[in-house]
Amino acid sequence: MEIQDLLENAIIILDKWQGPTSRDVTATVKKILGAKLAGHSGTLDPMVSGVLPIALNNATKIMPALQHLDKEYVGIMRLHKDVSGNDLNNAVKKFIGRIKQMPPVRSAVARKERERTVYFFDVLEKDGRNVLFKTKVEAGTYIRVICHQIGGMLGGAHMAELRRTKVGGFSEKQAVKIHDLADAYAEFKETKNSTNLEKFILPVETAIQHLPKMEIKDSAVFSVLHGSPLYLQAVKKTDKFDKDGLVAIMNQKKLLALGTANVDNIKEKGIIMKIDRVIAKTK
Repeated sequence: MEIQDLLENAIIILDKWQGPTSRDVTATVKKILGAKLAGHSGTLDPMVSGVLPIALNNATKIMPALQHLDKEYVGIMRLHKDVSGNDLNNAVKKFIGRIKQMPPVRSAVARKERERTVYFFDVLEKDGRNVLFKTKVEAGTYIRVICHQIGGMLGGAHMAELRRTKVGGFSEKQAVKIHDLADAYAEFKETKNSTNLEKFILPVETAIQHLPKMEIKDSAVFSVLHGSPLYLQAVKKTDKFDKDGLVAIMNQKKLLALGTANVDNIKEKGIIMKIDRVIAKTK
């Protein structure tokens, strides 16, 4: 496949650096690769670094599948007073599981209390008032707020540094630094050798690893690519799915579309899947 075809349906896992906004670095990737469209999932604050999935061109249609993914971080929490390790651990335990928090003032969402899940919050090391931690949280959880909440029990604390190490199934091992991406694309433009560039390009199918998948028969592909809903007779095989849940519509391992389940039982008659977004292009 030609490199331009790959870029048309590409996912780039960028290693965002501290300073610019997520929108700024996405615009930089778009400019470097000459993409017409680019969008990012899971906004990182300017001073936070780490994993930032970016979809290019036609792959931007996949953005709904990249929302609501769990996140993992490592960071440093700065305590405002001397605290014993035992008191610290006792405070941290209270913020594991379902917690309530208010989004910070500078956020893109409405400031009203909401519940989120903290899967774990591990204290890796404590050096004086600096606490190195690792955490996994539900999408939409503010680590800065968690640090402040923990500090509320210990005489104050704030988030001093933060790096995102994982978004869903994407990890920092896959993340590319912006200068490496730029160098690889420059090499391709100059020599037509795309070997290094291809290392950083993930196919759009990598964005739906976490979704239930429904494989349809060849005879139904044309209808799906034109947005027609799916009926039982079109299904070849399927993973278990929930009603109103997002499902990846596949044909021979190729992603065709994203659909919303209209039923919760594959044996029910009538429309079983409504097509939300057609991903594959019609010929």
